[in-house]
Amino acid sequence: MKYLALLFALIFLLFAGWQYNDPDPILWIPVYLVPVYVCVQAFRGKYNTELLVVLTIMSFVAGLNTWLQMTAWEGFFSEGEGISMKTMNQELAREACGLWICTGTYVVFLLKSMLGKL
Repeated sequence: MKYLALLFALIFLLFAGWQYNDPDPILWIPVYLVPVYVCVQAFRGKYNTELLVVLTIMSFVAGLNTWLQMTAWEGFFSEGEGISMKTMNQELAREACGLWICTGTYVVFLLKSMLGKL
């Protein structure tokens, strides 16, 4: 589990770095740096169950809210354009899934923290 936490931390650092060129990096860089902190703490064997519960709920609800803002499903990529954003719906889909990746990570560490106490 320690090395999974380290791998997640590196992935979220990459996610945060990619947000530098985003139109709203001041929002998205911290969104991905919070899971880096959680992963580093998990690597150290320290789990804050209350924080994980709050982060899980917040990231899931924020992802759902972002997903529901889409007016139509246009996928994640543009045909022949790669990952460059062509429509707002594509950006919203990517942002929602990014938040849900954070949620999944929080759930993994929340389960570890709760099962470790049994």
